[in-house]
Amino acid sequence: MKTAIIGYPRIGTLRELKFATERYFDGVLSKAELQDIAALLRKTHWQTQIENDIDFIPSNDFSFYDNMLDTAVLINVVPKRYRDLRLDYLAEYFAMARGYQGVNGDVKALAMKKWFNTNYHYIVPEIEDDTEISLVGTKPFDEFSEAKDLGIVTKPVVTGAFTFLKLAKFTGNKTPDDFIINIITSYSEILKKFKDLGAEWIQFDEPALVMDLTADDIVLLNKIYSEILSAKGSAKVLLQTYFGDIRDCYQDVISLPFDGIGLDFIEGKKTLELVKQFGFPADKTLFAGVVNGKNIWRNNYSRTLRILDELRKTGGDIVLNTSCSLLLVPYTLKNESSLSEEYKKHFSFADEKLTELADLKKITASNTPAEIPEYIENIRLFKASRFCPDASVQAAVSSLSPEGFIRHPAFYEREKIQKAVFNLPLLPTTTIGSFPQTAEVKANRSNFKNGKITLKQYIEFNKEKIAECVALQEKIGLDVLVHGEFERNDMVEYFGECLDGFLFTEKAWVQSYGTRCVKPPVIWGDISRSKSMTVDYIVYAQSLTRKYMKGMLTGPVTILNWSFPREDITLKECAFQIALAIRQEVLDLEANGIKIIQIDEAALREKLPLRKSDWHSEYLDWAIPAFRLVHSGVKAQTQIHTHMCYSEFSDIIGDIGDMDADVITFEASRSGHAIINVLNRRGFKTAVGPGVYDVHSPRIPSTAEIKAALLKMLEKTPREKLWVNPDCGLKTRGNAETVPSLENLVDAAREVRRSLQP
Repeated sequence: MKTAIIGYPRIGTLRELKFATERYFDGVLSKAELQDIAALLRKTHWQTQIENDIDFIPSNDFSFYDNMLDTAVLINVVPKRYRDLRLDYLAEYFAMARGYQGVNGDVKALAMKKWFNTNYHYIVPEIEDDTEISLVGTKPFDEFSEAKDLGIVTKPVVTGAFTFLKLAKFTGNKTPDDFIINIITSYSEILKKFKDLGAEWIQFDEPALVMDLTADDIVLLNKIYSEILSAKGSAKVLLQTYFGDIRDCYQDVISLPFDGIGLDFIEGKKTLELVKQFGFPADKTLFAGVVNGKNIWRNNYSRTLRILDELRKTGGDIVLNTSCSLLLVPYTLKNESSLSEEYKKHFSFADEKLTELADLKKITASNTPAEIPEYIENIRLFKASRFCPDASVQAAVSSLSPEGFIRHPAFYEREKIQKAVFNLPLLPTTTIGSFPQTAEVKANRSNFKNGKITLKQYIEFNKEKIAECVALQEKIGLDVLVHGEFERNDMVEYFGECLDGFLFTEKAWVQSYGTRCVKPPVIWGDISRSKSMTVDYIVYAQSLTRKYMKGMLTGPVTILNWSFPREDITLKECAFQIALAIRQEVLDLEANGIKIIQIDEAALREKLPLRKSDWHSEYLDWAIPAFRLVHSGVKAQTQIHTHMCYSEFSDIIGDIGDMDADVITFEASRSGHAIINVLNRRGFKTAVGPGVYDVHSPRIPSTAEIKAALLKMLEKTPREKLWVNPDCGLKTRGNAETVPSLENLVDAAREVRRSLQP
């Protein structure tokens, strides 16, 4: 069997692309220098795959920011407000991704949302009524030719037309039907161009096919590809799906004239069943996603061979493939010097997954696979015990009763009590938590980690920064303050380091969006809390002010979703373990006089199953209770906040209400505050803080802009329910942007406040 991958990480093993792009933003690096670094990374990634004997090597999986944005630019889906800036190609591209504020104008960035059920964020293309979809870009062709000049014939990858239309935002009166002819023409031209360049295979990514499809969706799919594929000529086209199964359209897909179809046998619960029930055409190649592209555990070769044995019965060609792009896992274990071999032997990052594909290729080619050394070693690995159980943690989870998930008194009674206790002004102002992580702050953390300073010095520095942050917030005039989180590297990694049951890497970075990278912890054993994690710093911060100081915690579902989870226990059990640990911290904060506690669930919607029928049974029925478990023991006088960002919340607003928080803040600015309409329509009871400006953009919003947003919110939100805050934490921004933005936020809130007084 031949081997393939769907896509490869692009940021560089040591985040070279991140740092180069940020230097370009700062004007330190030229466009040409940035392009040279990108070309070197692409060359390195292709050569790595060649060294691992990968047969189908992707190109155009590279991106400076996001592949959906790349596709939009490729087919001329660039909103007029960005064209009017009259910027060069790359500057216009980044303006769409990050916003722009300069001599050419002032525009916000395009919306950003989670990529299906992952922590990767994509840029949402906007299709205006006068958009003329046409093939205008050259990026995929340039990168294919670039590889070909190196002697590498790649399999170019392009976001599929169906997925592009399903994920794009239509800003006018037109619908996808109005753009079908032009998008078919554009994609037909893409095929012809690749065929002329000598491409043997072209991959169209269609992950939207694993979602719930309507009859109209299936009609659209058939119309698009029956016409596009008529232009393929001698080139072969691969329809690649991932993140689930395509039960709604499997028979349609195998009937279309694709040369290859990529199916996910990891997350696709019904994929094998579909193949067995309806067969697979012998004249097509099955790209079988049997190596997990999402998690970092080693592949169980014995289990994989059983799947392949079933697939061989179809009689067609099979290519060993990843279940999704390797963009979602770190690069390599080679950089992990602090992890012992006892742990590392169980892990598989992107490069190790290439090795697994090579192993499986070797094993499946043998008449005596049981004699292959790699297979013998793998069998031995999976027979050995690897996880560390904690009987007390397991007992605590098993003894949970329904009462443990209910907070008393009920919401409306708490609301009255809290209003009297806090006496906050109308439209109270606050931030989401973190303040800028300057080079100085990062150096302090690094110096302590590397033993260059003592614990005392480390803590004293953090307290100095906290004092500065509190003073700054009081000067700006914020109503509810935060301590700034200068001790925290990441909102999940920090808590993982404070809890028992986690493992940590040194350089296992994964791209979240643009230049933002995270280093997810690994859940190795049962999780517990043996010491307080935030109390000392929060209590110190509270001692510096008479205003209310928020205790800042990350919720159990987000910690779970932004970690690499175990595979031997359910996600529900793991979430409840984390919830019990965070619950202890909540009660400690309350006991130490902290009256407002924010428990962030930024990733609540992230792992929501892609099919609605699975939402409650497989996720919400334990994810919502996990959050309730964290705060159910606090007093009525303690106000519980939570925060959520960059996801579609409208369809689970009722479940979010069931979290029983007192205040919920949402990302809202990039989506045009559409969440307000949903909250109003559903009669949402909780106080809300839809973000009034985008912290993932360097733009500084004006007072007038924020005031206009607040007045629009007040048209559908009771004034006593509305909080004023940015979209998200401020750690990725600089002080030069943060301070004036917050000053304008406070000024806007005060102006609106005055206008509301009788």
